[in-house]
Amino acid sequence: MKNALIWFCRIAVGLLFIFSGLIKANDPLGFSYKLQEYFEVFHLTFLDGLALSLSIILCALEMILGFALILGLCIDAVSWGLLLLIIFFGFLTFYSAFFKVVQTCGCFGDAIPLTPWQSFGKDMLLLVLVLVPFFYRKSMRPLVSAKTEVRWLIAATVIALGVGFYTYNFLPVIDFLPYKVGNNIPEQMKTPPGAQPDEYELTYALKNKATGATKSINDKEYLKSGIWKDNNWQIQGDPERRLVKKGFTPKIQDLVIHDAQGNDYTQELLSNPFYSVFIVAYDLKHTNEAAINRLNALAINLTQNYNIRTVLLTAAVPEEAAAFVKAHRLVSEVFYADGVPLKTMVRANPGVMLIKNGTVINKWHYHTAPDYDALVKQYLQKQ
Repeated sequence: MKNALIWFCRIAVGLLFIFSGLIKANDPLGFSYKLQEYFEVFHLTFLDGLALSLSIILCALEMILGFALILGLCIDAVSWGLLLLIIFFGFLTFYSAFFKVVQTCGCFGDAIPLTPWQSFGKDMLLLVLVLVPFFYRKSMRPLVSAKTEVRWLIAATVIALGVGFYTYNFLPVIDFLPYKVGNNIPEQMKTPPGAQPDEYELTYALKNKATGATKSINDKEYLKSGIWKDNNWQIQGDPERRLVKKGFTPKIQDLVIHDAQGNDYTQELLSNPFYSVFIVAYDLKHTNEAAINRLNALAINLTQNYNIRTVLLTAAVPEEAAAFVKAHRLVSEVFYADGVPLKTMVRANPGVMLIKNGTVINKWHYHTAPDYDALVKQYLQKQ
């Protein structure tokens, strides 16, 4: 019975850690954005420059520890590592939930979004499971010979780190974001008819000017009780607004594309019935300039030969963008949007999206962006 329990926890914890690390390693840049949110909460923004490296390392560490636990490699160190890691994650998720700071923990990336309290509950369950192999670590035996333990660990480390480096340089293998290939962006922005909106409750702070008594009362009780008819009771300050029931939320709710003067071009750009090329470079200060120059050459040929509309989307201020355009002699039209949706559109800086009628036909990291001939052959000659 004891051995069965140990094996169950050993396999369950190992697989969960491998899955958690793998799903985040599928999108290490996205996980690095989540780490930067935590850095901001704990006033550690000086670590922002290390967020990507830490993202890849943490994802790899989860996979390595999970794999090592199942095989029984370096079991004492691995058991301690798992325990300390889950305590650390539990602290973060509890802090997020209790103080309502980071509203999604990123535990399973964008594949399985969890609320902070759900994440904390998951971590507490994992902690219970981790404690079993931790307390019985002395009785656990490796499934491989002592001579090959180091080789297995090296192989696991190379593969785990390799996954993160690969997806960072060539986009996620599986795209869980609302801008994935095949999605129609305007459809992702809509709220269907009859969908329930968010339901809020207002709480009023009241004070009786005759007696000095105070009380708090929600909006329904305020109207039902008729206390509003009594002129002695006065509302103090602004009412407190609390979310009671979460309603329908469109998958894309923060995308607004505008020009330097603030004119909204979202509808125009996303309703174009012909192919458009979006070059997404949310941060022009840190974008890959060699890639920008290659994409500019692509834009010149597409515009001249096929009259394709090419657009540079950025979160930079107009003055910075104008200087960048001049320095690189860009031919693309320049439009602006908030950095959050631009980071979500494509996990690269710059990245490329081929759009038609608002649908994402394809998208590429700048490392894999097609040249002019390949793009024409695959898409434009088929029109």
